[in-house]
Amino acid sequence: MALIKSISGIRGTIGGKAGDGLGGVDIVKFTAAYAEFIRRHNPSARKIAVGRDARISGNMVDHLVAGALMSMGLDVINIGMATTPTTELAVTDLGADGGIIITASHNPVQWNALKLLNSRGEFLSDVEGKEVIAIAEAEDYTFADVFDLGKEYKDDTWAMRHIEMVKNLPLVDCDAIAKANFTVAVDAVNSIGGVVIPALLKELGVKNVIELNCDATGKFAHTPEPIPENLTQISSLMKDGVADVGFVVDPDVDRLAIVMENGEMFVEEYTLVAVADYVLSHTPGSTVSNLSSSRALRDVTEKHGCSYAAAAVGEVNVVAKMKETGAVIGGEGNGGVIYPELHYGRDALVGVALFLTLMAKSGKKVTELKAGYPQYAIAKNKIQLTPDIDVDAILEAVKEKFSNERITDIDGVKIDFADSWVHLRKSNTEPIIRIYSEASTMEKADALAEEIKKVIASL
Repeated sequence: MALIKSISGIRGTIGGKAGDGLGGVDIVKFTAAYAEFIRRHNPSARKIAVGRDARISGNMVDHLVAGALMSMGLDVINIGMATTPTTELAVTDLGADGGIIITASHNPVQWNALKLLNSRGEFLSDVEGKEVIAIAEAEDYTFADVFDLGKEYKDDTWAMRHIEMVKNLPLVDCDAIAKANFTVAVDAVNSIGGVVIPALLKELGVKNVIELNCDATGKFAHTPEPIPENLTQISSLMKDGVADVGFVVDPDVDRLAIVMENGEMFVEEYTLVAVADYVLSHTPGSTVSNLSSSRALRDVTEKHGCSYAAAAVGEVNVVAKMKETGAVIGGEGNGGVIYPELHYGRDALVGVALFLTLMAKSGKKVTELKAGYPQYAIAKNKIQLTPDIDVDAILEAVKEKFSNERITDIDGVKIDFADSWVHLRKSNTEPIIRIYSEASTMEKADALAEEIKKVIASL
């Protein structure tokens, strides 16, 4: 069993003894702590939005979360099964004092999580998240008496509201998309994306949609992280030339992977690159991605005469840097597109709409679009952590060994070489050290990662 408390929320496997996983007691404890945190920072707070993905544990967790919030004297606006970006938008549009998204994102079916939002529909900062954890660990919260209990209100209109907001973005051209007469394949891993993405495509003017794993049962048809080794089904389908583009989303629909018309991966890293290229061609401005994202975004940004900045890994860190630099587009190389014109959150619906508009206006196939971008390959490796591994000591030793190179240590250690880079950091969501490396070919990226692994092994 596992329970991970981090900047990314409270994430764990369902079941087991209290404290060993995300069991019923843990769900109530951390929800109550979050409610206490909200009330401490805003004594007049009254309303919290709650949404969930289609995980089989979602309904159970939803009841516990709603009950815990009501027991703390807060009203719950329950929007039911909804994407992460939909819940974020609901918080701001409802004027809620915060929000909880019940989803473990790309983790397997055994997992679930509480993603905690502020009144702006954005994830709590590291400091705020630690305050919630401290309140929970001390059980320093007070439940409301019987006359001050909160109430629960249901509102299942938010999926279509979100879709309408995306349709109405100035850079989304539904007429151009409709005229292009695209055939689009969708793999939504049997979560909420199976409802939302086909509905979005219909509203954008796409008449021909091939649905794979679009039943929102929560019984994931494959490992849910949208990376190449998990996407063999849609890849095989598209090798026959049956669709112009394929879209794959994770269970909570904040990551977007694209499959080219020949069945090959566009690569998650290039989702943001392509969307940013389109946005910058119409609205010049700065861009932001995290330290583990491809150099291709920097290259494309500079091609448009604009500036690029890097942030620590984590959506909250990217958002903070975007606000600091006034970025017009940003996100993460895992397929997460953040478009401030709508909201400061990774949003696969926005990514789909802007990418289809790019395709329609350019008249290019997806393979042709990919060929026009700087060509890099990222290798994503990891080292499993054990209790005796001193991560900080390892990172310091790596910094020392490569001290003659450009080092960035705002989040783990990133080493920039002339034509490649490698980034080591401890994961916020799993007991691992991530090793991301990028070079002009996958062979070179893998070789760089192996070199770093050998350095670590020698320590």
